[in-house]
Amino acid sequence: MAFELAYAFCFLLLLLHLPFPTTAQTNKNIPLGSSLTALDNSAFWASPSGEFAFGFQEIGRNGFLLAIWFNKIPERTIVWSANGNNLVAKGSKVELTADGQFRLNDAATGKQIWVADSASTGVSYAAMLDTGNFVLANPSSINLWESFDQPTDTILPFQTLNQTSTLLARYTATNYSKGRFHFALQPDGDLLLYTTHFPLDSANTIYWSTDTTGSGYQVIFNQSGSIYLTARNRSILHMISNSTVSTQDLYQRATLDYDGVFRHYVYPTSTGSSAAGWLKAWTSLSFIPPNICMTILQEKGGGACGYNSICRHDQGTICQCPPGYSFINLDDVLKGCKKNFISQSCDAASPETDHFYFQEMQNTDWPKSEYEKFEVVTEDWCRQACLADCFCAVANFRNSQCWLKGSPLLNGRVDPINGVTGLVKIRKENSAMGPGGGYSKKKDNSTLIVVGSVLLGSSGFLNFLLLLTIYLVVSRIYYRKAKVSQPYLVMNLKYFAYEELEEATNGFKEQLGHGGFATVFKGVLGADKGKCVAVKRLDSMVKESEWEFKAEMSAISKTNHRNLVQLLGYCNEGEHRMLVYEFMSNGSLAGFLFGESRPNWYQRREIALGIARGLLYLHEECSSQIIHCDIKPQNILLDNSFTARISDFGLAKLLKMDQTHTTTRMRGTRGYLAPEWFKNMPITGKVDVYSYGIMLLEIICCRRNFEEEAEDEDQMVLADWAYDCYEQKKVHLLLQNDDEAMEDIKKLEKYVMIAMWCIQEDPSLRPTSKKLTMMLEGTMEVSIPPDPSSFTSSIQ
Repeated sequence: MAFELAYAFCFLLLLLHLPFPTTAQTNKNIPLGSSLTALDNSAFWASPSGEFAFGFQEIGRNGFLLAIWFNKIPERTIVWSANGNNLVAKGSKVELTADGQFRLNDAATGKQIWVADSASTGVSYAAMLDTGNFVLANPSSINLWESFDQPTDTILPFQTLNQTSTLLARYTATNYSKGRFHFALQPDGDLLLYTTHFPLDSANTIYWSTDTTGSGYQVIFNQSGSIYLTARNRSILHMISNSTVSTQDLYQRATLDYDGVFRHYVYPTSTGSSAAGWLKAWTSLSFIPPNICMTILQEKGGGACGYNSICRHDQGTICQCPPGYSFINLDDVLKGCKKNFISQSCDAASPETDHFYFQEMQNTDWPKSEYEKFEVVTEDWCRQACLADCFCAVANFRNSQCWLKGSPLLNGRVDPINGVTGLVKIRKENSAMGPGGGYSKKKDNSTLIVVGSVLLGSSGFLNFLLLLTIYLVVSRIYYRKAKVSQPYLVMNLKYFAYEELEEATNGFKEQLGHGGFATVFKGVLGADKGKCVAVKRLDSMVKESEWEFKAEMSAISKTNHRNLVQLLGYCNEGEHRMLVYEFMSNGSLAGFLFGESRPNWYQRREIALGIARGLLYLHEECSSQIIHCDIKPQNILLDNSFTARISDFGLAKLLKMDQTHTTTRMRGTRGYLAPEWFKNMPITGKVDVYSYGIMLLEIICCRRNFEEEAEDEDQMVLADWAYDCYEQKKVHLLLQNDDEAMEDIKKLEKYVMIAMWCIQEDPSLRPTSKKLTMMLEGTMEVSIPPDPSSFTSSIQ
């Protein structure tokens, strides 16, 4: 009777268009007595098609994770795990015993780490299904246990979440222990995203909800790739992600990522007919909430990025530290930030008001951190109030209102439209470093001299020896202090010895590129799990190399953005000046654009937007405004997912926050130089916008800005030709052999218009990097551009 009811229920599910019932597949059954041993990443059971695998994955050097993963893509992305909180040692075994128990034992301790609770002793075999579901089944092929019923941080097509089902975000991108965020369908029917009182699992703050209390019944991820919440009568209450691409063409998953965002990802299959044009990487199709930085607002807890931090939304969650602060743990940025200086003394006799200054941050706020509020005051009054208050870490000012905020700071975020000025209080570098005036090195030296003076009363010879000793000690202290205080060495960066980088690059063997003052080599850091890096060695015989070394260190060490190449460390040993960057596996944009195969239109649009966002960060959101001065395809690198990263800051010019322009000698590359360089005009961020405009045309057309051997003389200068095509309403001529772009002709025309605005001869007519980004994103209209009157002055 039970057997017949089970099949009747399966038939009913099919009629209701639910995901297919998950019964085991007999052609890949795993019999009782089978086992896997954690020796390397080859210990697994594959599904019949090989799409998924169940087995062991080594997580760094920390141990082995029993998991399910996509097995036909290089990333081998994990979608389920059994022991994220307790990795096991090499030699550990998962076993389907003769009595039907399925358990994992740790080889190091001999203890049972995990067991599948099948609620029955009737298990006769296991199976890894092509849906990504691992099951334990009885002789009648009825599943007694399923991984689909015990999700971790991911759901897959054909999978459902029932009431009381929960997804738990992992701790970090590479740490599979439980994290700080939950995605849960409550017993009352409401679907929620919420933070926890970490490390406890209890709910803290709800930051997204479907508001379906009393009606929500099941979350379904269907075969078409759509994810939605249904009522009991199967009506759709809330569409979470509406996909139009079949799961036959794209691998799909929905994951609650470690940053608290629930994302729907796709990855092209090798056989899918509709997969052409998609990047060979996991791409986010949709995500909730739209901006987690603005969504999480906690009374208790650090917000989206942890205490004393700043959250910024830019194609994802970006966590940063305020000036004067640094991450507690670079491998876990959600832990927040710590001060790099000693807090202000509360001693009334020594208030230390002269030892602090304010770093201004526009549109930056820490809601719920205030302990005092003043109204109808000036910004200067607000600064002085915070300076005089030893509890004040940050002051926020807007519209004659002043908020004083104390540590730890909560809910830090950048909101481009809130108009709040953030004033971060930082101790001056040369001020006393301790409470009550501090116990500084200067005080150390004074104490030493006083002690020496007392001793000088004994005898002439002894006095001479003591005086000489004191002189040598004090001189050495000041020498060390001067040596350490060089501006390009006082940084929170890893220092590499020359021998270490020589070994990492195999004697500087594999060259990646060469510039005016430097050569870049590929390296592998043996001490960092074989991590690939790019080592930029500045030419020691060139005078400008020392200046370039300082400039690049000063510029990029202050940055942290998804669209900038990250500086990992440096070497400054004798004549050796080297910078160590993260390795970009897909080379430069120049090689990508001008190579044999043309990148697809979607990729080019994403790259163009990424570069613009990087410029916006450099010009307006960085702690010190930076003009790059050499934007061109050769200085844009592409990571493994083809995300654009701005690199090569050797020519960068830093501006203080209150500066709008500067004067400097000519820098950059002919063909991308703004007219200001030739007219001895003040230099602003608009020179980067001009260079970007020329490069945007190259991205659109997949050709260089100047081609002397062009068949048609009118097409030699790309900017001239592009404007002629636009003016004659023939922009399609720019891309005669690009069918994908031709189908998107309206956007193509819009991008050409944006480029024309960027390369206006008059800098005041060019958009700022912020307006440029908004035009590319579609949040600002693009008006008809005037004729850029002089293209050739900077190209010849």
